[in-house]
Amino acid sequence: MNSRKYGAQNMVEPLRRVVVRAPSPAYGDADPAAWNYHGKPEIEAARREHAELVSLLENEGAELIWHDADLPELADAMYVHDPVLVCDAGTIVLSMGKDLRRGEEMPLAQTLERAGVPIHYRLHGDARAEGGDLLWIDGQTLAVGQGFRTNRAALEQLTEALAPLDARCIAVPLPVYAGAAACLHLMSLISMIDDDLAVAYPALLPVPFRQWLAERGIELVTVPEAEFSTQGPNVLALAPRRCVLLEDNVETAARLRAAGCEVLTYRGAEISHKGEGGATCLTRPVLRSR
Repeated sequence: MNSRKYGAQNMVEPLRRVVVRAPSPAYGDADPAAWNYHGKPEIEAARREHAELVSLLENEGAELIWHDADLPELADAMYVHDPVLVCDAGTIVLSMGKDLRRGEEMPLAQTLERAGVPIHYRLHGDARAEGGDLLWIDGQTLAVGQGFRTNRAALEQLTEALAPLDARCIAVPLPVYAGAAACLHLMSLISMIDDDLAVAYPALLPVPFRQWLAERGIELVTVPEAEFSTQGPNVLALAPRRCVLLEDNVETAARLRAAGCEVLTYRGAEISHKGEGGATCLTRPVLRSR
């Protein structure tokens, strides 16, 4: 029996432990204009959708770590992927690039400490980074999106944090797209599904990064234009080539199945489409292992 409590230095090995947080009253009360939401969330419907996603994760055998800290002003806090990164040495506490999300970081790190995950490193100074910009290509390579949410200082500090683990960071410049208010993370464009397979919207990928992936033998399942806006690239791997995505992305799901993947779906009209956070955003993997 595996006695490890943490270690998620990849994005595709079987998901063993994962943090989740239920939609809070702050999410239901959020002003869509202030939080850049696509409509005002209906809290009871959001809670039902979240419960269904959590049930899916449990049925897959993942142990749930509930993040239930009282965060009355932080509407985005159920998107637990962003405030921290979990590596083989413990938690790297990030520093949110979205001003309204500042303050989510340490409460989540403390939840993880209670679950047996020590703090390994804390970003400091002017460094800003969100988990949606941090994509493990493999156990030793972290792609770090460079955009409105994650800056150069964070790239340098993440490099320092991962050096003792013989892991490296590579910078991936992100496009302006819809501007600073919009939520465009690196993982808005690409998710890893297996060591040699990713799902992506190539039109917004930097050419050098796309070429680098190809040189490494990583194939892309292409998200169609119509499903980029419904978070088609936001896919959570439960195990190699077994994944979950929003039920709206029918063509993306079909293309994943054609590539040999098993695909599960969930409803996310309230928890995903309105708040701009898909299956990866709603989960923070803590332990992945074969």
